[in-house]
Amino acid sequence: MSHDEGPAIPLDFERVDVFEMQERARALKDRWSRRRSVRDFSTEPIPLDVVRDCIAAAAAAPSGANKQPWTFCLVTNPQLKRRIREAAEEEERANYAGRMSDRWLRDLAPLGTDANKPHIEYAPALIIVFRRPFEWAEDGGKVPSYYVNESVGIAVGMLIAALHSAGLATLPHTPSPMDFLAQILDRPANERAYLLLPVGYPIDAAHVPQIQRKKWPDVCVEYS
Repeated sequence: MSHDEGPAIPLDFERVDVFEMQERARALKDRWSRRRSVRDFSTEPIPLDVVRDCIAAAAAAPSGANKQPWTFCLVTNPQLKRRIREAAEEEERANYAGRMSDRWLRDLAPLGTDANKPHIEYAPALIIVFRRPFEWAEDGGKVPSYYVNESVGIAVGMLIAALHSAGLATLPHTPSPMDFLAQILDRPANERAYLLLPVGYPIDAAHVPQIQRKKWPDVCVEYS
Protein backbone atom coordinates (compact mmCIF):
# COMPACT_ATOMS: atom_id res chain seq x y z
CA MET A 1 0.00 0.00 0.00
CA SER A 2 1.33 3.42 -0.97
CA HIS A 3 1.64 6.15 1.66
CA ASP A 4 2.88 8.81 -0.74
CA GLU A 5 0.14 11.20 0.35
CA GLY A 6 1.19 11.30 4.00
CA PRO A 7 3.61 10.00 6.65
CA ALA A 8 3.38 6.42 7.87
CA ILE A 9 4.58 4.65 10.99
CA PRO A 10 5.21 0.96 11.68
CA LEU A 11 2.14 -1.06 12.63
CA ASP A 12 1.93 -1.97 16.31
CA PHE A 13 0.33 -5.42 16.11
CA GLU A 14 0.52 -8.35 18.51
CA ARG A 15 0.38 -11.74 16.82
CA VAL A 16 -0.40 -14.65 19.13
CA ASP A 17 -0.55 -18.39 18.58
CA VAL A 18 -3.79 -20.12 17.65
CA PHE A 19 -4.38 -21.50 21.15
CA GLU A 20 -4.15 -18.03 22.67
CA MET A 21 -6.44 -16.66 19.96
CA GLN A 22 -9.03 -19.32 20.73
CA GLU A 23 -8.81 -18.64 24.45
CA ARG A 24 -9.22 -14.91 23.97
CA ALA A 25 -12.13 -15.29 21.55
CA ARG A 26 -13.91 -17.77 23.80
CA ALA A 27 -13.48 -15.52 26.82
CA LEU A 28 -14.91 -12.56 24.93
CA LYS A 29 -17.84 -14.64 23.67
CA ASP A 30 -18.62 -15.87 27.18
CA ARG A 31 -18.29 -12.44 28.75
CA TRP A 32 -20.26 -10.51 26.16
CA SER A 33 -22.98 -13.13 25.87
CA ARG A 34 -23.86 -12.25 29.47
CA ARG A 35 -24.27 -8.56 28.64
CA ARG A 36 -27.79 -7.30 29.26
CA SER A 37 -29.39 -3.90 29.12
CA VAL A 38 -30.14 -2.79 32.69
CA ARG A 39 -32.92 -0.48 33.85
CA ASP A 40 -32.52 -0.91 37.61
CA PHE A 41 -29.45 1.14 38.46
CA SER A 42 -27.92 1.67 41.87
CA THR A 43 -27.04 5.23 42.86
CA GLU A 44 -23.70 3.93 44.17
CA PRO A 45 -20.78 5.95 42.77
CA ILE A 46 -18.66 4.35 40.10
CA PRO A 47 -14.95 4.90 39.30
CA LEU A 48 -15.08 7.62 36.67
CA ASP A 49 -11.48 6.99 35.59
CA VAL A 50 -12.69 3.58 34.42
CA VAL A 51 -15.47 5.23 32.42
CA ARG A 52 -13.01 7.70 30.91
CA ASP A 53 -10.72 4.87 29.84
CA CYS A 54 -13.67 3.09 28.22
CA ILE A 55 -14.55 6.26 26.33
CA ALA A 56 -10.93 6.57 25.20
CA ALA A 57 -11.09 2.97 23.97
CA ALA A 58 -14.24 3.77 22.00
CA ALA A 59 -12.60 6.85 20.52
CA ALA A 60 -10.00 4.53 18.97
CA ALA A 61 -12.69 3.14 16.65
CA PRO A 62 -12.14 3.27 12.88
CA SER A 63 -13.94 6.06 11.05
CA GLY A 64 -14.49 7.23 7.50
CA ALA A 65 -11.38 9.10 6.28
CA ASN A 66 -10.27 9.15 9.94
CA LYS A 67 -12.63 12.05 10.62
CA GLN A 68 -13.53 10.66 14.07
CA PRO A 69 -17.00 12.26 13.84
CA TRP A 70 -18.04 11.87 17.47
CA THR A 71 -18.20 13.63 20.81
CA PHE A 72 -18.74 11.76 24.07
CA CYS A 73 -20.32 13.85 26.84
CA LEU A 74 -19.89 12.39 30.34
CA VAL A 75 -22.59 13.77 32.63
CA THR A 76 -22.58 13.25 36.41
CA ASN A 77 -24.18 16.53 37.52
CA PRO A 78 -27.47 15.64 39.31
CA GLN A 79 -29.33 18.70 38.04
CA LEU A 80 -28.38 17.98 34.46
CA LYS A 81 -29.37 14.33 34.81
CA ARG A 82 -32.77 15.38 36.16
CA ARG A 83 -33.31 17.80 33.26
CA ILE A 84 -32.34 15.12 30.76
CA ARG A 85 -34.69 12.61 32.39
CA GLU A 86 -37.60 15.05 32.36
CA ALA A 87 -37.05 15.96 28.71
CA ALA A 88 -36.61 12.32 27.68
CA GLU A 89 -39.80 11.29 29.46
CA GLU A 90 -41.72 14.09 27.76
CA GLU A 91 -40.68 12.78 24.35
CA GLU A 92 -41.33 9.18 25.36
CA ARG A 93 -44.86 9.98 26.55
CA ALA A 94 -45.57 11.33 23.07
CA ASN A 95 -44.02 8.22 21.55
CA TYR A 96 -46.08 5.77 23.58
CA ALA A 97 -49.22 7.87 23.13
CA GLY A 98 -49.20 7.85 19.33
CA ARG A 99 -45.87 8.13 17.57
CA MET A 100 -45.14 4.41 17.89
CA SER A 101 -47.06 1.98 15.72
CA ASP A 102 -49.24 -0.72 17.25
CA ARG A 103 -46.75 -3.31 16.05
CA TRP A 104 -43.89 -1.47 17.74
CA LEU A 105 -45.80 -1.31 21.01
CA ARG A 106 -46.62 -5.02 20.83
CA ASP A 107 -42.94 -5.84 20.25
CA LEU A 108 -41.96 -3.75 23.27
CA ALA A 109 -44.60 -5.18 25.59
CA PRO A 110 -42.62 -8.31 26.65
CA LEU A 111 -39.72 -6.07 27.67
CA GLY A 112 -41.86 -4.08 30.10
CA THR A 113 -40.75 -0.65 28.89
CA ASP A 114 -42.80 2.52 29.22
CA ALA A 115 -42.34 6.30 29.17
CA ASN A 116 -40.90 6.42 32.70
CA LYS A 117 -37.09 6.58 32.67
CA PRO A 118 -35.89 6.88 36.30
CA HIS A 119 -32.63 5.14 35.36
CA ILE A 120 -31.52 8.29 33.57
CA GLU A 121 -31.47 10.08 36.90
CA TYR A 122 -30.47 7.19 39.19
CA ALA A 123 -27.47 5.96 37.21
CA PRO A 124 -24.37 7.74 38.53
CA ALA A 125 -23.19 8.66 35.03
CA LEU A 126 -24.64 9.31 31.61
CA ILE A 127 -22.69 9.20 28.37
CA ILE A 128 -24.38 11.11 25.59
CA VAL A 129 -22.82 10.37 22.22
CA PHE A 130 -23.09 13.00 19.51
CA ARG A 131 -22.30 12.50 15.85
CA ARG A 132 -20.58 15.29 13.91
CA PRO A 133 -21.71 15.28 10.25
CA PHE A 134 -19.37 18.17 9.47
CA GLU A 135 -16.66 20.37 10.95
CA TRP A 136 -16.27 24.10 10.64
CA ALA A 137 -13.51 25.42 8.41
CA GLU A 138 -11.54 28.53 9.34
CA ASP A 139 -13.46 30.52 6.75
CA GLY A 140 -16.78 29.47 8.29
CA GLY A 141 -17.56 26.85 5.66
CA LYS A 142 -18.46 23.24 6.32
CA VAL A 143 -15.98 20.38 6.01
CA PRO A 144 -17.90 17.12 5.59
CA SER A 145 -17.36 13.90 7.50
CA TYR A 146 -17.90 10.53 5.84
CA TYR A 147 -19.80 7.40 6.86
CA VAL A 148 -20.81 9.25 10.01
CA ASN A 149 -23.55 6.91 11.27
CA GLU A 150 -21.46 3.85 10.53
CA SER A 151 -18.39 5.30 12.26
CA VAL A 152 -20.28 6.43 15.36
CA GLY A 153 -22.13 3.11 15.50
CA ILE A 154 -18.84 1.22 15.60
CA ALA A 155 -17.55 3.51 18.36
CA VAL A 156 -20.72 3.04 20.41
CA GLY A 157 -20.45 -0.74 20.08
CA MET A 158 -16.87 -0.60 21.30
CA LEU A 159 -17.95 1.64 24.18
CA ILE A 160 -20.69 -0.73 25.35
CA ALA A 161 -18.31 -3.69 25.10
CA ALA A 162 -15.60 -1.83 27.02
CA LEU A 163 -17.97 -0.78 29.81
CA HIS A 164 -19.35 -4.30 30.16
CA SER A 165 -15.86 -5.81 30.19
CA ALA A 166 -14.86 -3.32 32.89
CA GLY A 167 -17.74 -4.45 35.11
CA LEU A 168 -20.34 -1.74 34.51
CA ALA A 169 -23.93 -1.99 33.34
CA THR A 170 -25.44 0.12 30.57
CA LEU A 171 -28.69 0.74 28.72
CA PRO A 172 -28.65 2.05 25.13
CA HIS A 173 -31.41 4.65 24.98
CA THR A 174 -32.51 6.64 21.94
CA PRO A 175 -35.43 8.91 22.86
CA SER A 176 -36.70 10.32 19.60
CA PRO A 177 -36.44 13.13 18.72
CA MET A 178 -33.27 13.85 20.69
CA ASP A 179 -32.72 17.54 19.98
CA PHE A 180 -33.24 18.30 23.67
CA LEU A 181 -29.88 16.72 24.50
CA ALA A 182 -27.92 19.22 22.43
CA GLN A 183 -29.96 22.06 23.92
CA ILE A 184 -29.52 21.00 27.55
CA LEU A 185 -25.79 20.38 27.12
CA ASP A 186 -25.30 23.47 24.94
CA ARG A 187 -23.59 21.55 22.17
CA PRO A 188 -22.41 23.24 18.95
CA ALA A 189 -24.54 23.37 15.81
CA ASN A 190 -22.53 20.64 14.04
CA GLU A 191 -23.43 17.97 16.61
CA ARG A 192 -26.46 15.69 16.54
CA ALA A 193 -27.44 13.43 19.43
CA TYR A 194 -26.91 9.77 18.57
CA LEU A 195 -27.45 7.84 21.79
CA LEU A 196 -27.85 8.23 25.54
CA LEU A 197 -26.12 5.63 27.70
CA PRO A 198 -26.74 5.42 31.48
CA VAL A 199 -23.79 3.76 33.21
CA GLY A 200 -23.51 2.26 36.68
CA TYR A 201 -23.97 -0.81 38.83
CA PRO A 202 -27.26 -2.71 38.81
CA ILE A 203 -29.16 -2.87 42.08
CA ASP A 204 -28.81 -6.17 43.95
CA ALA A 205 -32.39 -7.15 43.08
CA ALA A 206 -32.17 -6.18 39.41
CA HIS A 207 -34.17 -8.28 36.97
CA VAL A 208 -34.09 -8.32 33.18
CA PRO A 209 -36.60 -9.73 30.68
CA GLN A 210 -36.17 -13.38 29.77
CA ILE A 211 -35.17 -13.22 26.13
CA GLN A 212 -33.72 -15.59 23.58
CA ARG A 213 -30.90 -14.59 21.29
CA LYS A 214 -30.85 -15.85 17.72
CA LYS A 215 -29.16 -19.16 17.03
CA TRP A 216 -25.81 -19.30 15.24
CA PRO A 217 -27.25 -20.22 11.79
CA ASP A 218 -29.52 -17.18 12.03
CA VAL A 219 -26.70 -14.69 12.65
CA CYS A 220 -23.87 -16.07 10.50
CA VAL A 221 -23.83 -17.50 6.99
CA GLU A 222 -20.51 -19.06 6.00
CA TYR A 223 -19.29 -19.38 2.42
CA SER A 224 -16.34 -21.70 1.83
